[in-house]
Amino acid sequence: MANIYDHANKVFNLRKDLPIAGMTAGIGNFGMCSISTISKDLRRLLSLDDTEYSVNKQDYTIEEVAYKVRKYLFEDRFGKLADKPSGTFQYWVGGYSSGQDLGEMWKIQIQDGDCPNPVCEAPRDVSSMISWGGQTEAINRILLGYGQGLPDALLSAGLPQEKLGECLRHVAAHTQAGLANPAMPTRDAIDLAIFLAEAQKQFVRFSIGSNTVGGDLDVATVTKHEGFKWIRRKHYYSRDLNPLETDHA
Repeated sequence: MANIYDHANKVFNLRKDLPIAGMTAGIGNFGMCSISTISKDLRRLLSLDDTEYSVNKQDYTIEEVAYKVRKYLFEDRFGKLADKPSGTFQYWVGGYSSGQDLGEMWKIQIQDGDCPNPVCEAPRDVSSMISWGGQTEAINRILLGYGQGLPDALLSAGLPQEKLGECLRHVAAHTQAGLANPAMPTRDAIDLAIFLAEAQKQFVRFSIGSNTVGGDLDVATVTKHEGFKWIRRKHYYSRDLNPLETDHA
């Protein structure tokens, strides 16, 4: 049996003076260290000069950063554990490459001890899209129009396996909700993200089983000119009692 906590930090500015963000879902710790602590260790390495993890502020790509993140998380931390956790670990790296007008996002995933190269989930040449991970049933139903049980339902009804992908694409073409818009102001994009996250949280709350999605949301934006900005943030300490504390995750 595992404990379920509501106060984990899952969003990070991976380099404080650059528009680069990290976000995690799934396995919450490698050994005795939380993913939050590990992400801050990684941020320090990304900020150093003349190391294999250094990021050139004037000439870098989000793809390059994603590969550095994958190496650190999988090879330097996960791979050195004597007792490796099973299950799924997801980590997204997103933001703006130097000199680029549009952002992008890459996903790193460790699944039962295997970690392929990062995959670009949101390329720069796509005008707008929504990407999501972790526990997704409510968001799937809202955005795709069907839940995770539909593939098994179709197969059990006699649909041939080789036709499943085509059938799901056909269903999504008729049920998908087009909520993302390239002209959407940043404030509205923030509200959309909060709506989807809260919908998943409330869905799990009222479902049978453990309340595995909960707690206050951390929300941040990454934009070309403003960089990484916190929109909503939880702290274990009072900001009023720590006015000079600046090294927030």
